[in-house]
Amino acid sequence: MRLSRSAALVAVAVTLVLAGCGRSASGSQTSLTVTGSTTVMPIAEVAATEFEAANPGKRVLVSGIGSSAGIEAVTKGTCDIGTSSRDLKPEEKSLGLVDIKIALDAIAVIVNPSNPVTGLTKAQVSDIFQGKIKNWKEVGGPDLEIGLVNRDEASGTREAFSKFVLGTADFDPAAAVLPGTGQVRSVVAQASGAIGYISLGFVDPSVKALAIDGIPANETTVGNGTYPLSRYLHFLTKGEPTGLAKAYIDFVLSPKIQESVVRDAGFLPVTEGGK
Repeated sequence: MRLSRSAALVAVAVTLVLAGCGRSASGSQTSLTVTGSTTVMPIAEVAATEFEAANPGKRVLVSGIGSSAGIEAVTKGTCDIGTSSRDLKPEEKSLGLVDIKIALDAIAVIVNPSNPVTGLTKAQVSDIFQGKIKNWKEVGGPDLEIGLVNRDEASGTREAFSKFVLGTADFDPAAAVLPGTGQVRSVVAQASGAIGYISLGFVDPSVKALAIDGIPANETTVGNGTYPLSRYLHFLTKGEPTGLAKAYIDFVLSPKIQESVVRDAGFLPVTEGGK
C-alpha cells in the first residue's frame, strides 16, 4: 500500500511539473507551478492556499520531488519556481538562477523516544552515518544495533547534512534510503534503534531530536546561529521573477506569511537568520 501511494504521489508531481504555466485566453498567466524540496512543501502549500484566496482566478500548483529535481525543473523551464533545502552547488551557480531565501531551518538528528541517548558530538554523528559506530553502547546508549535511515540522493536535506557532518566522507551504503522527510520520521518513530535526520520543522513527539555538541535544536539556537546544522530554505527562478511568480514570492516574503505560515510550519522567518 505504501509503495502504491508513493507511486501515485510521484505521478502527481510529474504531472504538475510537465503542466507548465497555465494562461488565460488573453495570454495572462493564471497558474503557477512550484516544485522541488519536500521540506519546503508545508510553506509553499499553505501560502499557495492563502495566495489563491487573495487572488481569485489564480492557481498555485505545489509538488515535492526533491531539491535537485526542483533545481533541474526550473533550469529547464518545466516549472516556474524551484524549491530547495540546500544551497546551490558551484556548478549550478552558472545556470542563470535567482536564489531567494524564504525561511531559516535546521537539520535535526532524530532517534526513537525510547532511546536514552540525548545528545551526540558531530564527530559521533559522522562516524555513525559512515558505519564506523554500529551499536548504541559505543556512545553511551543501550546494547542495541544502530539502524541508519538516510535520504535519497535527490534530497537537499541529504546534501546539506552531508556537507555539515560528513565533509568528504561517504554515507554507509547499508543504510535504509527513503524518499521523503515523513517516511524518515515514521521509520525512526517505530524502530527503537533507528537514527535519521529531518528538517527541524518536521520534528514532533513521535521522535526525539538530539543535541549536537551539547547544543539543542530549537528556535533560539537556530536563530542565534549556535546550532551547527542550520540552513536556509530557497525559492529559485530562471532569471529575475516577474508576473505571477514575483507576486507569489513577494507574498511568501511578506510579514504576514513569514510570521504565520513560516513560523507555524516550524521554521523561522528569514529576518531572524543570524548568518
